[in-house]
Amino acid sequence: MGSSLLELPLSLPRCQGLSPEGGADPDGGLDLEEFTQYLQEREQRLLLLFHSLDRNQDGHIDVSEIQQSFRALGISISLEQAQKILHSMDRDGTMTIDWQEWRDHFLLHSLENMEDVLYFWKHSTVLDIGECLTIPDEFSEQEKLTGMWWKQLVAGAVAGAVSRTGTAPLDRLKVFMQVHSSKTNQLNILGGLRNMIQEGGVHSLWRGNGINVLKIAPESAIKFMAYEQFKRAIRGQQETLHVQERFVAGSLAGATAQTIIYPMEVLKTRLTLRRTGQYKGLLDCAWRIMEREGPRAFYHGYLPNVLGIIPYAGIDLAVYETLKNRWLQQYSHDSADPGILVLLACGTISSTCGQIASYPLALVRTRMQAQASIEGAPQLSMLGLFRHILSQEGIPGLYRGIAPNFMKVIPAVSISYVVYENMKQALGVTSR
Repeated sequence: MGSSLLELPLSLPRCQGLSPEGGADPDGGLDLEEFTQYLQEREQRLLLLFHSLDRNQDGHIDVSEIQQSFRALGISISLEQAQKILHSMDRDGTMTIDWQEWRDHFLLHSLENMEDVLYFWKHSTVLDIGECLTIPDEFSEQEKLTGMWWKQLVAGAVAGAVSRTGTAPLDRLKVFMQVHSSKTNQLNILGGLRNMIQEGGVHSLWRGNGINVLKIAPESAIKFMAYEQFKRAIRGQQETLHVQERFVAGSLAGATAQTIIYPMEVLKTRLTLRRTGQYKGLLDCAWRIMEREGPRAFYHGYLPNVLGIIPYAGIDLAVYETLKNRWLQQYSHDSADPGILVLLACGTISSTCGQIASYPLALVRTRMQAQASIEGAPQLSMLGLFRHILSQEGIPGLYRGIAPNFMKVIPAVSISYVVYENMKQALGVTSR
């Protein structure tokens, strides 16, 4: 390998198992000869990757070649984004990447193929805040072959379960206010919490959380499998999908998952709103609904629920990408990775915007799910409920309960991220 070890940048991390002096670590691990062999193998692999990006074979990677490589995986990036990626590796200011710069940047990263390089640049996170309507996460072929995909789904499911349990009181308060708050009673956050605690004690704040957690696993699995099938169907003879086609596939996958698990959504709403002693448990609640209202009751509110997927997922995705790209253009001068705090902030704001757009549909869905169980409540259709709410309460009536919904976003995102990262470590999930 010649002088390439001496030319490694000082900022690269030390290989585990080697002492700072370069000898073998007494605690075990690689010795210098093994480490040198490892670096030689890494150089060979990186050289192949470099040539696969260097499309005109001139020994340099430029902005257009970076854009073409992303486009080959169905990811469209702007000129500014491509320049940001290039700038993070361009040490001599030529606005191109030569072999030396490429090798020094990636030598100690465990990248195996072109998808790994692009995912390293792209960087994404999986967060569950209890409104799981966004496009499913993407998995590379390597992750599918090694089984990393199901470990990431498990990590996401556990993170979602902990996050939803931690914010369950706010979620129940949201549903309570959606159904019972009106212009006449002026039910607020403190009043709602007081009413729930007086009726059933502090533990009643977690009513409905059991089934809310129970539906995470089947919903995630169905959405993932449906997403793969829709991508394959839309792709046809094409090699890759465009961003808008992925959005369509993701929305259809979300609608498919919601269609299949929707009865659990109805049960969750009924159990969340139940009075003390009203039901003995999940099965008793399901049996009583079937007995008194028939099987159609398990799909009350289905139409506004499915319609809500499009504005939520579309606005969430658009705002997230816009905020992230704007931050990179204005504040990031030496890296294409905005960092996790910026990504969390972008995710929180984008999710909030998505919820504002879809909230009236979510409120109508919840009332349709609950109205049969409330004495004297009119049995209205989706449009009938919209008209009734607007005539009685005006536009503010469509946003009852949105305050506790906003209050849970930041703790839900934070809990979800912390648990997700720890679960990935416990399951041995490698970062992309």
